[in-house]
Amino acid sequence: MIRIAITGPESSGKTTLCRSLSEHLNVSFVPEFARSYLEKTNGEYDYPDLNKIAMGQLERVKSSNSEVVISDSDFSVLEIWSQYKYGSVSAYIQELVKQDLFDLHILCTPDIPWEQDSLRENPDNRDQLFELYKDSLSNYGKNFIVVSGSHESRFEKSLQSIRSTFKSLN
Repeated sequence: MIRIAITGPESSGKTTLCRSLSEHLNVSFVPEFARSYLEKTNGEYDYPDLNKIAMGQLERVKSSNSEVVISDSDFSVLEIWSQYKYGSVSAYIQELVKQDLFDLHILCTPDIPWEQDSLRENPDNRDQLFELYKDSLSNYGKNFIVVSGSHESRFEKSLQSIRSTFKSLN
């Protein structure tokens, strides 16, 4: 099984990129569990909810029966979110981040306009958060690329990296 995670700060084009890649490659798309979880709570959450969100995302990723999975989120999202908002990260989330659950991470640069959404919280510090994502992926030795610019540019760079990394997807 090949697992690819799209990650990055809020409103950086992750979901759009996931959908485009999964459609183009005709592979499974795993939606971000946090969004569906927060929609049910009207955006209300606290520190323990982050573990529930992590469990839900893990279940979605692992329950896919597809040969190739593109996940709209990874566990570094929860690590950074937790550290930034609460000043600490649970042992459970730390363990998930350490594991090699994804074969490739695609980190989206927040160089596109912010889109308001009732579940988004950080319109003014996306560049700072982006650096935290990059540091996390580097520190854990994850296989990752950074994509930026237009959707087309992000898509082409992602597709090129996927095809060069996973020859079976050519």
